[in-house]
Amino acid sequence: MKSELQYLPPQIDYKHRIREDHKFYSQDLINNLFYHPYTKIDFLERDLNVSRLTATKYLDTLADAGFLKKEKIGRSNYYVNTALFRILTGE
Repeated sequence: MKSELQYLPPQIDYKHRIREDHKFYSQDLINNLFYHPYTKIDFLERDLNVSRLTATKYLDTLADAGFLKKEKIGRSNYYVNTALFRILTGE
C-alpha cells in the first residue's frame, strides 16, 4: 500500500519527510528549497543564517537522502530540487 505522503504536493511531502528524518528541519529551509529549482550553499547560508560548513552539511545530507541532486558546475555546487524541477519541466 502506498503512503499517504506519496499523494501530497512536493513541498508538503518534503516538509513532512525532512521534519520526520532530520533534526535541522525548518520552514525557512523548505522555503529555500522551493524558491528556485536549485539552491546553493551561499543561498542557504544567507536565508538560514548558518555557517558555510552547516549549510554544506544540510545540503549534502538532503542530497544523500534523495531530496536534491548535487551538480558541480565549475567551482560551485548546485543542489537541484528534483521534484520541483520535474514539475517545471513537465517530466
